[in-house]
Amino acid sequence: MAMAYAMDLSPPTFFLSPTSSSSSSPLRRLSSLPISTLHRHSNRKLQILCQATAGTQPQSQSSNLSDANSKLSARSGRDRLLKVPISKVRNFSIIAHIDHGKSTLADKLLQVTGTVQNRDMKEQFLDNMDLERERGITIKLQAARMRYVYEDTPYCLNLIDTPGHVDFSYEVSRSLAACEGALLVVDASQGVEAQTLANVYLALENNLEIIPVVNKIDLPGAEPEQVLREIEEVIGLDCSKAILCSAKEGIGITEILNAIVERIPPPPETADKPFRALIFDSYYDPYRGVIVYFRVIDGKVKKGDRILFMASGKDYFADEIGVLSPNQIQVDELYAGEVGYISASIRSVADARVGDTITNFSRKAESSLPGYEEATPMVFCGLFPVDADQFPDLRDALEKLQLNDAALKFEPETSSAMGFGFRCGFLGLLHMEIVQERLEREYNLNLITTAPSVVYKVHTVNGDTTMCSNPSLLPQPGLRKSVEEPYVKIELLTPKDYIGALMELAQDRRGEFKEMKYIAENRASLLYELPLAEMVGDFFDQLKSRTKGYASMEYSVIGYRESDLIKLDILINAELVEPLSTIVHRDKAYSVGRALTQKLKELIPRQMFKVPIQACIGSKVIASEALSAIRKDVLAKCYGGDISRKKKLLKKQAAGKKRMKAIGRVDVPQEAFMAVLKLEKEVL
Repeated sequence: MAMAYAMDLSPPTFFLSPTSSSSSSPLRRLSSLPISTLHRHSNRKLQILCQATAGTQPQSQSSNLSDANSKLSARSGRDRLLKVPISKVRNFSIIAHIDHGKSTLADKLLQVTGTVQNRDMKEQFLDNMDLERERGITIKLQAARMRYVYEDTPYCLNLIDTPGHVDFSYEVSRSLAACEGALLVVDASQGVEAQTLANVYLALENNLEIIPVVNKIDLPGAEPEQVLREIEEVIGLDCSKAILCSAKEGIGITEILNAIVERIPPPPETADKPFRALIFDSYYDPYRGVIVYFRVIDGKVKKGDRILFMASGKDYFADEIGVLSPNQIQVDELYAGEVGYISASIRSVADARVGDTITNFSRKAESSLPGYEEATPMVFCGLFPVDADQFPDLRDALEKLQLNDAALKFEPETSSAMGFGFRCGFLGLLHMEIVQERLEREYNLNLITTAPSVVYKVHTVNGDTTMCSNPSLLPQPGLRKSVEEPYVKIELLTPKDYIGALMELAQDRRGEFKEMKYIAENRASLLYELPLAEMVGDFFDQLKSRTKGYASMEYSVIGYRESDLIKLDILINAELVEPLSTIVHRDKAYSVGRALTQKLKELIPRQMFKVPIQACIGSKVIASEALSAIRKDVLAKCYGGDISRKKKLLKKQAAGKKRMKAIGRVDVPQEAFMAVLKLEKEVL
């Protein structure tokens, strides 16, 4: 059977080089076949290839069929720019917990639909940042347009791949707002985890059609039936039509594509309305200016149209429009339901912000789109250039990075120790780390980061309420009535063997136990409420190390609560060093103060006079260390004689040291600041 089919089809190179002069040649007949027919040939050959692998077909013949199939897919992929009716457009996203196989599944979808040819394929194809490849995580959402033929009808599939880490949930929410459906990917060996739940709730808020997909069924420890029960019990989704797949091995990929076409609804047909598009992402290109990624909600846009950004009020000419497939490919027109990009020589990064609405300048829309809810920073830290001359470069870099990362917030800050810099707000510690690395790599900056902190709410005696994100802004004790700190509700999903270790960790961080329930026979969910300040240190690292990497967490801010918080000051030679001040809970003040003074004693170079290093709460010293003076041996010349001669020399030396201490000044080296800031990240 396979031999007859191969002979009938002839070699695969036949229909990819239309150079024959004969109009009746097999080459002409095959090249004129519609894409749907080619897909039917492709499916038949896939079945034959599987039979040959299991049977006795020679290896060389099976490889020929595989090559033929890949060339047919490539032919189909090259036609992805052809227009289809709005009813044949599907916009969908892939959501999952971190490391559950989103990027691998996206790679396989691109490969099977012929969007990316086999010779160009590589792992994590959509993750185009070096940082993403090094860490094995997705940081930025990425869009890709695919073409798929289902039952002889071509469909346009717009995929948006999303990050899985809790710190990048703002990226997920923006991508879901541009879709009508989502693939919920769950690892068959890990089951439902914390971020799985969080992403499902985001999708339900956007009224998306959710297709459950159980991935990695080829692993030895896979338990797909148990995972399906977990999805039904914990999330409440109907799993009767759930798809079992292995993105790595290519199992179940066709079923996923069919389900996308069958179950995800098309965009509403609003091509006749005035043009409106929602910006869901953007970045700065040094040659072309701001490049905007958008989803057309109403109407259509053509190359050369004069467009208006409704929030900023700026207008530009659309020099170039196109689709992401996954690289940028120019087209002449985009209409309602499609996803694409626009380049209009936008030089100012403030003119095109994420969440803004684009409309036609001559036929303006009556109202703008709702946009996105503003991201609320959870963790703050100071960013300072090591070289003060790089301050303008740091400001430009932050503005351009904010264009690509809308969750980043920053404002200027001045420090007596580190000069001019910026106070930056992030969604979490990983977000902070990624932003710092991107600034250093992409913009060639050398930066110092201060210890992460949170925003406190301070009530003063005169009835005012101020928000304080920096210890130096905290009012004096006599002016403070109370201090409130942000609390988070944190859900920990863990195997039952590690419940005790996680309870101990949460209680050490001033956590309040709320609920424990078993979501499966050997998996439990712990619910705690604890201060955000206790979580921005090494909480996540401790969580992973105490559970050997099996536990996961998801948190959300629930409001402010009053706490016994104090400002811990560091005095060096009786002078306050403002950059080293921290806000801590009174119960932890002594241990933090002791650790800081001991570290400073090791780092500050000795002086010609004795230097006291003190940790204080107001005027009360709670921890102290002393740096002994560098002393000349004034008794070296006294080889004998009366003791009074020695006492006189020592008294004279002590008087000189006392005078030096009164007028002397201790310069704390930059290395000491950096080491202490690193220590603060560990002990706070």
